[in-house]
Amino acid sequence: MAKAYSTRHLDKIYKKVARKSNINKRALKRAFSYYKKNRKKKSLSTKYLAIADYTKTARQKRLYIISLKDGRIYRHKIAHGKRSGSVGGKVKHSSNRAGSYMTPYGFFKVGSSIGKTKKKHYRYLSVKGLQRSNRKVGYPTRKGGRDVIVHPANYVKSGGRSHGCFAIQRRDMWAVFKRLKSALFYSYTGRA
Repeated sequence: MAKAYSTRHLDKIYKKVARKSNINKRALKRAFSYYKKNRKKKSLSTKYLAIADYTKTARQKRLYIISLKDGRIYRHKIAHGKRSGSVGGKVKHSSNRAGSYMTPYGFFKVGSSIGKTKKKHYRYLSVKGLQRSNRKVGYPTRKGGRDVIVHPANYVKSGGRSHGCFAIQRRDMWAVFKRLKSALFYSYTGRA
C-alpha cells in the first residue's frame, strides 16, 4: 500500500488542481475536505480521489481522477441517470432512492476488486455510499438497497444515459478501474 500523504501535501495538491482545472470549485473543496477528515477511518485510497462533476454536460469529460501524489488529472466521460437530465445534457435531478433511475449524489467509496455482472457479463467496480443520505446505495436491492456500480457501456460515447450507475466508456475501463479501486468518489450534482 502506498504511503499516506500529509495534510500539508494534500493542501498543496488541492491548490494546484484548483488552479489548473475546470472542476467545480465547490465540489473540489468538499472532496478534499471530506478526504482529509475520513481517509483513515474509511480506509480510502492514498493514491487517487475522483469527482464526477455533473454540473458539466455529458458530452464533456466530467469524471476527474486526481493523483494525490502530484495533482495530475485524468479525465473521462461518465453517464448520468435517464431521469436526471437529457441525453448529452447536464444533471437536473439526482436521487439516492432505489428505482429512481437518477444519478446518486454524495460521497462513495469504490470497491477494491473487479466483478462480473451475471446477465450481461461485463466487468464492474462496486460503490458504497458513505453518508446518511446515500448509505443504501451500493447495497443489494434484496436488502433494501440500490444496486449502483461503475461499469463500461457503449452509450457513454454519445452522451447516453444509465439507470443510475456510474457508466464510463469501454475504452477507458482498465485505466479508470486501476485508479478508482478503494478511492473516494464524489458524485457532485449541485446538491450536498
